[in-house]
Amino acid sequence: MMKLSRAINPMPETIRLALSERGLMTAYEARPDYQRNDYLGWIARARLSSTQEKRLRQMLEELARGDVYMNMAWRPRKRI
Repeated sequence: MMKLSRAINPMPETIRLALSERGLMTAYEARPDYQRNDYLGWIARARLSSTQEKRLRQMLEELARGDVYMNMAWRPRKRI
């Protein structure tokens, strides 16, 4: 459950399917709430479908790598 102070972006079925088809749903769910929300909003705000597809591909690639978020180095926090 997200606990964000900004608007929560819903996940379109197309993104859900893309994550499932590529086996990346677990990687997506492991990301912090703000990252998941940012990815969804970023993709949804694209005006052109080609831009939405490009952003979706970037998100999928970053989730597959596991060490990148929005083209920036990222490391998950270790839970104690």
